[in-house]
Amino acid sequence: MTEKFNGAQTLIKVLTEAGLDTCFANPGTSEMQLVYEMGKSDQVRPVLCLQENVVTGAADGYARMARKPAFTLLHVGSGFANGIANLHNAGRAHTPMVNIVGANATYHQALFPEHELIGGKITGLANAVSHWTREVKAADEMGTLAAEAVRNARTGAGRISTLITPTDCHWDPAPDAPLAEPAPPVLRVSPAQIEETVKLLGNGRRTALLLGSSALYGEALESAGRIAASTGATLLGETIPARMSRGVGCVQVQLIPYLPEMAQSFLAGYEQIILVGAWKPVATFAYQGAITQKLPQGCAVSTFATPDHDIETALAELASGVGDCGAEVIRYEPAEAEPPTGALTPAAIAQSITLLLPEDAILVEEGATASIDIFDRTHSARPHDYLYSICGAAIGGGLPMTLGVAVACPDRKVVTLQADGSAMYTPQALWSIARENCDATIVVLKNNAYAILNVELARVRQDDNDITAKMQSMLDLTNPHIDWVSLADSMGVPAVSVATAEAFHEAFQQGLERSGPMLIEANIEQNVQPLVDLVLQGKKAKGG
Repeated sequence: MTEKFNGAQTLIKVLTEAGLDTCFANPGTSEMQLVYEMGKSDQVRPVLCLQENVVTGAADGYARMARKPAFTLLHVGSGFANGIANLHNAGRAHTPMVNIVGANATYHQALFPEHELIGGKITGLANAVSHWTREVKAADEMGTLAAEAVRNARTGAGRISTLITPTDCHWDPAPDAPLAEPAPPVLRVSPAQIEETVKLLGNGRRTALLLGSSALYGEALESAGRIAASTGATLLGETIPARMSRGVGCVQVQLIPYLPEMAQSFLAGYEQIILVGAWKPVATFAYQGAITQKLPQGCAVSTFATPDHDIETALAELASGVGDCGAEVIRYEPAEAEPPTGALTPAAIAQSITLLLPEDAILVEEGATASIDIFDRTHSARPHDYLYSICGAAIGGGLPMTLGVAVACPDRKVVTLQADGSAMYTPQALWSIARENCDATIVVLKNNAYAILNVELARVRQDDNDITAKMQSMLDLTNPHIDWVSLADSMGVPAVSVATAEAFHEAFQQGLERSGPMLIEANIEQNVQPLVDLVLQGKKAKGG
C-alpha cells in the first residue's frame, strides 16, 4: 500500500534526505504541525531559540563551520522580521541557509487586512534578505519547492532560501517527497583568466592578492601562500572575514582595516590588487567630505575569482601556473609571552588568548573597538579558525553564532569575544547555549559604552570641545549598569566578573579547562581617544 504523507512530513523528508539535519527554531501557532512531525522524526535535531535573531545567527554560524546549510523554523512575517539582521550578516558571509516560515492558512489569509504579516505579505519582506523566496500555494507543492529551496541555498558560495508555508499546506495530503536536486555545478575559473593573472603577477608592480570567502582557509589559503612566496605578492584579507585560518603555522594574511583613515594608510603604495573571492574594498559607511574608496588612486583592480567560483581549484591551478621558485611560505610564528599583569586592557586579554587558546579552537569575534588590539596581538596563538560574526555589520551576531558553531563542531572548543553593547541585542542565546551544553567560553568585553560610536561621533563634531552630556547619554551603558554575571546565571550559564589581567587569565584558563559553557564579564580599561584623534586629524586636514 502506498504510504500517505501530509505536507509537513513531505517537507521534513525532503530536507533531511538532502542532508539538512539541524533546525534552529522559534515556532509559533502556525508551525505546530511542523513541530509535531519534526518531533516524530529521527533524522533532525531541533534547537530551540528564544528570539528569531538568535535562530538566524545560529544557522549562520552552523553553516560556516559545517559547510552545509541548517534550516530555520520561524513564525510568520513578524518572526521572520525579528531575524532579518542576522540574515543580512549571513547573506554577506555567503552562508547557505533554508528558512521555513509559517503563514496563516491560504483560505484564511483573505480575512486579514493587507498589512497583516500573518497573512500573505511575508514574501515581500523575505525578498529583502533572501536570494530565493517562494510561497507554497497547496500541499502538493511542498516537496518540489523544498527541494528547490535546498538547491538554491547550495548555489555558488551559498545562498539564503526562504520558503513560506501556510498551515493548511502542512496538514493537507501531499505526494511522497521528491529527491532534492544536486546543486548547480560550481563555476570554474577559465584557463585564459589563470594565464592573464599569471602575467599580472609577473609584471613587477607592487601587488596584493585580496582574499575573501573560502580563499581564507584550508587548501585554498595554502595555495595562496605558495603564490605569494613565488611572486612576491602580499596576501591581504577582506576587512570582515566570514572564516579564516589563523595562528602559529598558518599562512600570514593581513586584514584591511575597518576605519577608512587606517585603511588608506595601510594600502598606500599598492599598484594593483587582484580579487580572489573578495569584493573591491570600500568604506562601510559614507562620511561627509570623505572618500569612500579604501584603495589608493591609480591602483588597478582585477578579479581572478568571485566568491561563487571554485576558489580552491582556481588557486591550485594559479599556483601551478606561477611555478615554485623555492621561496618559503610566510607563516605565523610563535612569540614569547608571559601571563599579563595589572590593568585589564584588550592587550592583556590578547596576551592570555595567545598563551591559553587550545589548538583547533574556534574563535568567534564581535569585539568592536576592543577587537583592534586583540586581533593584532593574537596571531601567535595556537592554530584556530577565526570567524567574524557580523559580516554585514548588523550587530548582535556573536552569541547566536557561538550557539551555531558549537552545535556544528561539538568536539572543538569555542571562544567568543563579545562587546557588551552588541551582546544585549541577542542575550537570549545564552539560554540555548546552556540548554545545548555548548562547550564555549564567552568573554563579554565590558566597557559600559557603545565605544565605536564615540569614534563615529567625532566625524560630525564641529570642534574639539562640543560634546554634551545629552550626546554622551546616547552612547553610555551605565545608569543602570548591566550585570552580566546575574544575567548569565539566570539563563544557566556559569559566570564570573573580573577586573584585572591576573583575574582574567585565571578565569579564562578555568573556562577552557571545563566542559560546557562559561561566561567571563571582563571589565576592561580601554582608551579609544587615539581613534577619535585620528578621525579629528583627518577632518582638519580636509578642512572639515
